Amino acid sequence: MSSSVNYIALKSILHKETHRFMRIWVQTLVPPAITISLYFIIFGSLIGSRIGQMGGFDYMSFIVPGLIMMSVITNSYSNVASSFFSAKWQRNLEEMLVAPVPNWVIVAGYVGGGMARGILVGIIVTIIAMFFTQIQIHNIWVIIVTVALTSATFALGGLINAIFAGSFDDISIIPTFVLTPLTYLGGVFYSLSLLPEFWQWVSKVNPIVYMVNAFRYGFLGYTDVDLTLSFTVLGVFIVTLFTVAMTLITKGIGLRS
Repeated sequence: MSSSVNYIALKSILHKETHRFMRIWVQTLVPPAITISLYFIIFGSLIGSRIGQMGGFDYMSFIVPGLIMMSVITNSYSNVASSFFSAKWQRNLEEMLVAPVPNWVIVAGYVGGGMARGILVGIIVTIIAMFFTQIQIHNIWVIIVTVALTSATFALGGLINAIFAGSFDDISIIPTFVLTPLTYLGGVFYSLSLLPEFWQWVSKVNPIVYMVNAFRYGFLGYTDVDLTLSFTVLGVFIVTLFTVAMTLITKGIGLRS
């Protein structure tokens, strides 16, 4: 009985979360598509033609995996951060906390919704990229696993952000001052091999470097970091963030006033 109740609860949260961003698709799906199109035009078509090759590939093909990953990261994060905080602010979350379902179902439901939006935006961006360059696929399984793990990682990060947030302004602090700099310095627009050795080591402290490079390997077969290390970093982050999220929700930190 308990497993069927958990399944219904998980399905309900997932349905609510996916319906939420699909209902306002003009606000959630269209803006990322327009923004990435501008990146393709400016950095790919205009600047890329002057840069030439990067890592043995034309510049447009090189940056496409990074731009797709950037879209997945930002949308997975923002979807969960805004949705979970809204539920907390409107006191809807309290109903789930007292319901006879384990906390992992709540976490999985919100994270699943964030992953759905992030991956859907990633697919849209990939389709748009086809109008600018020829998409190569070196290893489809690396692409699928990387995008799923990365989306889950940042959905969990958005959940933790929402738990600690005290106002709607607080959920924009991390994306603006932490997520955006890390993303732009994560090897989206350049190869680490272009940097001096010291800055290559500094860059490897940035977890997004491993996600972007693993994703790029799936498309081009090219990476600046070891693929096994990339998946190890992703695994460590998911386990750590999930543990933190579960601990916070179980103890009611930031949820009960």
